[in-house]
Amino acid sequence: MVPNFKNIRKSFIFFFFLLVCSFLFSCKTLPPSKLNISRNLTDSGILSSKQLTKYFLSQNPQADKKQIKQLAQYYIVEANTEGINSDVAFAQMCLETGYLRFGNLVTPEMHNYCGLGAIDKDHPGEVFETELLGVRAHIQHLHAYGTTEEFTLTNELIDKRYKWVLPRGKAPTIFELAGTWAADKEYGKKLDKILTKMEELN
Repeated sequence: MVPNFKNIRKSFIFFFFLLVCSFLFSCKTLPPSKLNISRNLTDSGILSSKQLTKYFLSQNPQADKKQIKQLAQYYIVEANTEGINSDVAFAQMCLETGYLRFGNLVTPEMHNYCGLGAIDKDHPGEVFETELLGVRAHIQHLHAYGTTEEFTLTNELIDKRYKWVLPRGKAPTIFELAGTWAADKEYGKKLDKILTKMEELN
């Protein structure tokens, strides 16, 4: 019997069409891969300034988008310079300042984004001239908590409380910041919750 090449060709085309449709459908139904932000202080951050800004504005829509994006960029650059997780640092800034709403001892013009030296009314906290320097001090303080290396900073030391962090490297992850950086025993869990929201949003 002579093969019917016309029918074979039609069958092949139909099969190929079904294969392509199946592939496209499966791609559309695959859930988007979830971001996994490290909770380690010395791992690299993975979120861009645009992504950090997107998250911040989801929590404080009234904030100045341009300012937040610049602040996020400062965190990325300064953290990368000192080997600190920019995602964790930015999340901590959000927690400490109430998404830049402040309201406690620290005020916006102090450019103190992590409550450095904020104890009471007589000791409201450290003051930095610019946003960049405020971010730099924050990153340096995290360096003291997250690493065992002493005075190995790339930038000039401006964190006056850096030397008082003992023992060095007492908080390799966000969870050890509870009871050390802050007296709040739930501090690490609060940071974890923020990072989880960042993962879900992006």
